Amino acid sequence: METITISPELKLSRVIQGFWRLQSWHFTPIQLCDFIHEAIKLGVTTFDTAEIYGDYEAEAQLGAALRLDPSLRSKIQIITKTGINKPHPDYPYRTKHYETSYEKIISSCNKSLEKLNTDYIDVYLIHREDPFFDHHGAAKAFAELKAQGKIRAYGVCNYDPIKFHAFNEVTDHALVTNQIEVSPLQFEHFNSGMMDLLQMENVHPMFWSPLAGGSIFTSDDPACAEVRQVLSRIAQNHHCEMDTVVYAWLLMHPVKGMVISGSQKIDRLKNAVDALSLRLDLEEWYEIYLASGKQVLR
Repeated sequence: METITISPELKLSRVIQGFWRLQSWHFTPIQLCDFIHEAIKLGVTTFDTAEIYGDYEAEAQLGAALRLDPSLRSKIQIITKTGINKPHPDYPYRTKHYETSYEKIISSCNKSLEKLNTDYIDVYLIHREDPFFDHHGAAKAFAELKAQGKIRAYGVCNYDPIKFHAFNEVTDHALVTNQIEVSPLQFEHFNSGMMDLLQMENVHPMFWSPLAGGSIFTSDDPACAEVRQVLSRIAQNHHCEMDTVVYAWLLMHPVKGMVISGSQKIDRLKNAVDALSLRLDLEEWYEIYLASGKQVLR
């Protein structure tokens, strides 16, 4: 498995297993342990979750698996996130909103550590751009948590270039990633210059929803149909699965990002891992880039 060094002391697997939908899998702790072990056998050692995933339950589900098999903790890296509040019986929120204050980040991190049954988080992220963002307060919280050994590195999700640069200017340590949505149907971060800024800063992104939530393969939308046709032809030429082609397309980009696979099926995770050995040529890369009709070459 290829790894990406995101900080001097931390490497992540280039394929990451995501737990966005973990609650809907209805795994027992034993089943989740087995799943993690199978992922590790494939070389996938990095796992992504968040405070609000699974209606605030996903972190605890992962923690139950780690409690059942404590040996797993030293073999994996955990990514989790804070910054989104939504109504829930265990929380006092009336509406969905964002909160990234110093106090919120500290409090959420401590709760996540407890739920995850661990004493450190490998990568701690702010989940969404916050219009009410206190850059210095958030930077102070991250610095304290890192100094205390509660987090090893920190970054953001879904940030545009200006907001990423602004926050990176005030943090004690460089932001190690921006977790962003990129797929053959989603090009916001190509068009905004985010991919260029990340290369300039030598920051490696994590790509979430690389298969557009599966719509690439299931939707009747004309853009999806066009992408599917191109992927099918390229997959046939390379004797592989279409999702492997998508992952290879993302991994090929010079920004050297990581892809997040969100499936509960190990075979699907293996398809993502197989992408590391698939070499598309440049023309194939551009065929996929242009397939949806959303992008044009200037």
